[in-house]
Amino acid sequence: MMSSNNSLNATDLRDRLQTLASREGIRRWDLGAACSDDCSVQVDRGEAKQLKASQRSSITVRVWNSDGLVGITSTTDLSDSGLEQALVGAHTASRFGNPEDIPEFSPLATAPLPELDRPLQPRQGILPLLDTLRDAEADLLGRHPAIQTVPYNGLAESLSQSLYLNSEGALRQMERTQASLYLYARAEETGRKPRSGGAVRLGLGSSELDVQGCISEAVDRTVSHLDYRPIETGSYRVCFTPEAFLSLLGAFSSMFNARSVLDGVSLSQRDSIGSDVAVPFFNLHDDGLHPGHISAAAFDGEGTPTRRLSLIEGGTLRNFLHSEATARAFGVQPTGHAGLGAKVSVGPDWFVVGSNPQVSSGNTLNHRTESGSFVLIEDLSALHAGVKATQGSFSLPFDGWLVNNGERVSVEAATVAGDIRSVLNGISHLEADSEITHRGVSPHVWVDGLSITGEA
Repeated sequence: MMSSNNSLNATDLRDRLQTLASREGIRRWDLGAACSDDCSVQVDRGEAKQLKASQRSSITVRVWNSDGLVGITSTTDLSDSGLEQALVGAHTASRFGNPEDIPEFSPLATAPLPELDRPLQPRQGILPLLDTLRDAEADLLGRHPAIQTVPYNGLAESLSQSLYLNSEGALRQMERTQASLYLYARAEETGRKPRSGGAVRLGLGSSELDVQGCISEAVDRTVSHLDYRPIETGSYRVCFTPEAFLSLLGAFSSMFNARSVLDGVSLSQRDSIGSDVAVPFFNLHDDGLHPGHISAAAFDGEGTPTRRLSLIEGGTLRNFLHSEATARAFGVQPTGHAGLGAKVSVGPDWFVVGSNPQVSSGNTLNHRTESGSFVLIEDLSALHAGVKATQGSFSLPFDGWLVNNGERVSVEAATVAGDIRSVLNGISHLEADSEITHRGVSPHVWVDGLSITGEA
């Protein structure tokens, strides 16, 4: 169990809820809870900029009345009086429930859970975190004379617990530890524009974070952009780094989201399953259980077990991400991607991009050895502003390089524009080696004929 004061005992909580619900004449209910004990630090030129410790809890209670309508309340009070108030409030609210959209319990809420190998790690506390981050900042600043500041940085660790209970016997509970480090450096040279670069590392605990690797990557990325030049507007062969391609996919994840499909805010339609949406050598899975996924959970907000799900196989759309309600609407099983709330949400866990082993791209492109001219895109910005998810179009500022005969020159300022459907159908090659990033797993992805606009 969690050692913090926010620790939840699922069995005790279920028994208390059942007693209180019976007293109030409530026969059908469920509860989802998430509690965390977090601490984080930020520094500025060796001085502590922000030290923060917090305990957070979020509890959602749903009640079905005798007419089958659902009411929902949120609370942070797990005392008997607090739970009773939440149950009564949800029961009262159920009179105003939407008869056109009635959620049910997931049929998989009591199914066996997958095994997760995520051993809990000890937490160091704020002062050791501060020392580690202060040393990391000093090390980074000393790596190159042009690097003047590390304006965005942070080191954090957390212990969290999730659970799901319902009146039909579901009892899900898990706890996990997680730590993160990010370093974002800024370099300035006389007469030149400031240039920036950063890196992120995640781990089960702060003691296992690759601090030196994070420092080196932040330095390399920042310094590599010092010698920048403008790029001419035109159509280019583009190579996306794994992180950049996963960012682009994530911005259009509504393509695979059954809730978005039903709400009419997705590029996909109800009958899109089985249609070709990408080149035949492209595979995409959502794998929340992947060993590289530090934040893996064995179940979703409705208690449905997490599993590996094929989204695109051989270029063909195979599945949508589902909650209980969307799965019922499509006549399939829930996939373990629901978030419990006033309206049950659906979202991806961990994208894994790969090649279809049965189909070759016919190319042997490699971003390290390619002698032709191409643009290597490292990072995409303004994803919320520059993406029209319901239309498929995007126009995004990026950090990257124009590569010509092996020589890399940083692009001063430019945007890449296109349509996600054209991108998926215009992929010319997926490199053989995949990388685990903090966003998911992907190789370098090559796309021909993308429009790039340079700074006027």
